[in-house]
Formats: sequence, structure tokens, C-alpha cells
Amino acid sequence: MFEPPLTGFSYSFTDDGFYEVAYYRAGSNPTRPGCPTGIIQWQHGKYRKASNGSLILNPFAVDGRQLMSDPCAYSNAVYTRYHQQEIFKQYEVFPNPYDKAQRLNLYGWDGTPMNPMYLAYKPPQMLPTQTLNPTSAAVAATGTQPSSTSKSKRELPGDDDGLVQEALNRKALLKQRHTNNADRLWWLGVGMTALGGVGYLCF
Repeated sequence: MFEPPLTGFSYSFTDDGFYEVAYYRAGSNPTRPGCPTGIIQWQHGKYRKASNGSLILNPFAVDGRQLMSDPCAYSNAVYTRYHQQEIFKQYEVFPNPYDKAQRLNLYGWDGTPMNPMYLAYKPPQMLPTQTLNPTSAAVAATGTQPSSTSKSKRELPGDDDGLVQEALNRKALLKQRHTNNADRLWWLGVGMTALGGVGYLCF
């Protein structure tokens, strides 16, 4: 999982009641300016519209993930499970008056407005709308059997344990990683330097 170049958040919704959300926040540290923090949160699940106009988001608890980075406290980022129900007091969908782009306004449970969002893809680009880490409890909660793509991780050679998890959607939060063999590159450099020296002496 890699940190995006910019902070922000994104919500995606389908017509049949599924959603996906990703957050990336950065925090300053006034007492130690060289120790900024960062946090990535990702969830997906089902949403419903309440009779009072509010929007209720219920995540698949086993799928949510959080990546917290605090370089002055930990040598590596902390990767954990994460799930949090969200309630929005109200929402608005309308063409933005300035450029006519489809705009979404969300208001927190207490009515506090969030930054507006604009439609990027229709239909939305999302991971599969069922649990990606199936358990008997998760299947009972979602009411759907996971497909073969969600039962197993696709794997590639090259990680520390010999495997790298490949993204189900390369444009989603989890991206495919590429590893380099540092020893091989070092020996290649030594060989090229030696070859250049021999050529210089001979010619």
C-alpha cells in the first residue's frame, strides 16, 4: 500500500446500495516539525437512505484497513484492520453552478459540511461489492457468497516471503508493487566499471 501524492478523501456509491470510501490525512507536529504523521483508511460495504433524509454507511467489518505512519515513533508504518459506521445528516447531489460537473455535498452527523466532491467515474471504479476476506460471520452479515476472486489472493514472486499481493483493481488504494534486486544492480555496476577501465587501457 502506497501513500497517494495528495491528501483527501473519496466516496463511491452504486445504485444498488454499495459504497466504498478512502481517506488520506496528513498531520503536522508543531513541537517536532520533522515528524509529520499520515493515515490512510479504506472501507467498503452497504449504505441506506433513512426516512429523515440521512445517509447511513455500514462497512464490511472484516475488510476495512488502516495504515498509520509516524516515522519518529515507529520504524515502519502500522497496518491494522479498521471499521467505522458513518452517518451523514443529509446529502445533496446537483450540477456545480460554475462548471456543471456533478457535485456531492455530504453533511456529518452533526450537520457539519464536508468538502464538496465531484463525479470522476460513472459507473464508479470500485473493488468487488462483497467481502474480500470471507468468514462465516462476514457471509452472514452481507448475505452473499464471495466469488472465487475474493476467496484467494493473486500472488506474484518477489516479496520478502516470496510473494507479492497483486491489486484487484490497479487504480484502487492497493497497488501492485515491483521489487528490484539491489545485489544484482551493484554487481552490474562493478562489471560495467571494470569493462570501461579495460577499454580505456587498451584503446
